[in-house]
Amino acid sequence: MKNVQDYIVQHKDRFINELIDLLKIPSVSADPAFSKDVLNTADVVKNSLEKAGCDKVEICETPGYPIIYGEKIIDPNLPTVLVYGHYDVQPADPIDLWTSPPFEPVIKKTDIHPEGAIFARGACDDKGQMYMHVKAMEYMTSTGNLPCNVKFMIEGEEEVGSESLAWFVPRNKEKLANDVILISDTGMIANDIPSITTGLRGLSYVEVEVTGPNRDLHSGLYGGAVANPINILTKMIASLHDENNHITIPGFYDNVEELSREERAEMAKAPFSLDKYKDALKIEDVHGEAGYTTNQRNSIRPTLDVNGIWGGYTGEGAKTVIASKAYAKISMRLVPNQEWRAITELFKNHFESIAPKSVTVKVTPHHGGQGYVTPIDNIAYKAASKAYTETFGKTPIPQRSGGSIPIVALFEQELKSKTILMGFGLDSDAIHSPNEHFGIWNYLKGIETIPYFYKYFTELSK
Repeated sequence: MKNVQDYIVQHKDRFINELIDLLKIPSVSADPAFSKDVLNTADVVKNSLEKAGCDKVEICETPGYPIIYGEKIIDPNLPTVLVYGHYDVQPADPIDLWTSPPFEPVIKKTDIHPEGAIFARGACDDKGQMYMHVKAMEYMTSTGNLPCNVKFMIEGEEEVGSESLAWFVPRNKEKLANDVILISDTGMIANDIPSITTGLRGLSYVEVEVTGPNRDLHSGLYGGAVANPINILTKMIASLHDENNHITIPGFYDNVEELSREERAEMAKAPFSLDKYKDALKIEDVHGEAGYTTNQRNSIRPTLDVNGIWGGYTGEGAKTVIASKAYAKISMRLVPNQEWRAITELFKNHFESIAPKSVTVKVTPHHGGQGYVTPIDNIAYKAASKAYTETFGKTPIPQRSGGSIPIVALFEQELKSKTILMGFGLDSDAIHSPNEHFGIWNYLKGIETIPYFYKYFTELSK
C-alpha cells in the first residue's frame, strides 16, 4: 500500500474541499429547526459512499433520522469490517464565542496544527473522522487495494442518544453481520504519540425541574417568606458532591471497577504535563475526586456535572422576581460496570428525596448508554496497532477515554462483535465547544492509516 500516500497527495485538495462542503450543512439533530439540514446531510453521505465504490447504498428509514447503509462484498469468505460513524453534530451555541461562523468552515494555522486545521462544528466530531473512512474506501476501491468486505452504517442521532440506531440494529442483524466494528469518533494523545482508545465511559443524562410558587413573585413582597426554586436547586446540586468531590448519591459507586495498581501504572506511562494541561485551559489548578490523578479522573472514574442551569430573569437590566421554576441539565459519566438505567433511577430517587417540602421536583431522563472496554489481545486491536505503527513509525499506546459512545455496548450485545476505536482527533480540538476544529494533517493521516487496518486485519484473520 505504498501508493496510498501518493494517492492522498494527488487528491488532497479535493478531499479537503469535499469535507468543507459537508461541514457547511448544519445537521444539528438536537434542534428540530435543522431537521431539513440533517436530512440533506444524509443524502450527501449516501452520494459519497456511492462515489467511494460501495456497490449498494441505501437510506434506511427509522422512527427518527435515517441511517445510511452501504456495502461492498468482494468475497463472502473474507472478513467483513463494519464502519460506524455519525453525520449529526452538536448545537453551535454559544455562537458569540466562535472566532468564525460555525457552519462557514475556514482553515487556520495553530501552534498544534501548523499545517492548518478546519474550524467548523462537526469538523472532528464526527464528520471529519467519519469522512476519513469514506476517502479510505475510495482509495482502496479505485486502486484495487480493498482486501476484504466492507459495510458502512452512518447515523444521524448520535448527539441525542442514538435512539433510532437502538431500534435499527436489532432489526437488521443479518444486514449488519460483521467480524469487527471500526469507529473513528475518539482521539489520540498527540500527533507524535499515537494511541488507541480501549475504554469508554457510559452516560446518564437527565433534566431536573424545581417548582416553588405558582407564578413569578415580587422579591420584595415575598422574599424570605416563599421558597426560591433557584436558591434551592443550587443547594441541592451542591450537595451532590462532598468535600472530597465524591458523589453523594447512595449506591452510586456500588459497581464501580477499581483498577489494579498495575493497570493504573500502565496508564501513567502515557506522556502528560499537568502544567501544559492547566495552561491550555487557562486555569490555576485542577479539580476533582480526591485520591486520583487528572488522567484517572477523566477516564476511569465516574463523574456528575451540571451542563446547564437556568431560571428567573436573565435579560438586560434588573427585574426583582422570585422565579416560579428553576432548571438544570445534568450528565453523569459512568465506568463500564455501572448500568446507566440503574444509575438514572438512583439519581432520580435521591434528588427527589433531598428536596424540601416547599418545592416540588421533576426529574426527566433524556438518554444514556453503557461503558465499554475492548481487549488488547484480539486480532482487531493488533491490526490497528500495526496500522498505526506503519504510518506513525511507533507503536500506539492503549488509552481509556473519558467520553461516551453508548452504542458500542449495544453493538456487542446485538451483533456479538468487538469494536476498535481508531481516533485521530486531539483533546485540544474543542469538540462540543466553540471553535471546534480538526487538523488537516490528522484528517489525511487517518485516510492513510485506515487502509492498513484492513490489510492487517485480513491477514491476521486467516
